[in-house]
Amino acid sequence: MISGEQGRYRIDGAITMNNANAVLEEGLAKFGDAAEVDLSALGETDSAAVSLLLEWRRVNPALKFIGCPDNLKSLVTLYGVLELVQ
Repeated sequence: MISGEQGRYRIDGAITMNNANAVLEEGLAKFGDAAEVDLSALGETDSAAVSLLLEWRRVNPALKFIGCPDNLKSLVTLYGVLELVQ
């Protein structure tokens, strides 16, 4: 689900309640002190994806998210955390 290395990663597929814990743990294991995470290949997302991004950022404040797809952008806007993906 998460590919890449040396601070540059890409997430492919869905992040929903069904797999959020596994994706969270995978990201925590892969992302170092600073990383850039490309979200452009994300498919289906729900509120669990927003929680996951917030937790990754809490653990790693230098983490940068790029390529936010429209469906996720709608969710982060709804929850008032659009700055998370900008």
